Amino acid sequence: MAKDRKSGKDLHKGDHVAWSSHGSETTGEVEQKITERTEAAGRTVAASEEEPQYEVRSDKSGKTAVHKPSSLKKKK
Repeated sequence: MAKDRKSGKDLHKGDHVAWSSHGSETTGEVEQKITERTEAAGRTVAASEEEPQYEVRSDKSGKTAVHKPSSLKKKK
């Protein structure tokens, strides 16, 4: 089964992405890929090589957040 939807599996620093936040779409830029348990965006992130997460910076607020790849959509 081919995945034609742009999911967050192949994101890189600087990529522009969108995610759902409080019922509306928010956009921002990927700051880093997280592949180990670490502190980011004010919380502990339980990421791994198999289950990476991404730290993103909101275009609107300038704040960072961490999201799983499945919640991010790459923008053109």
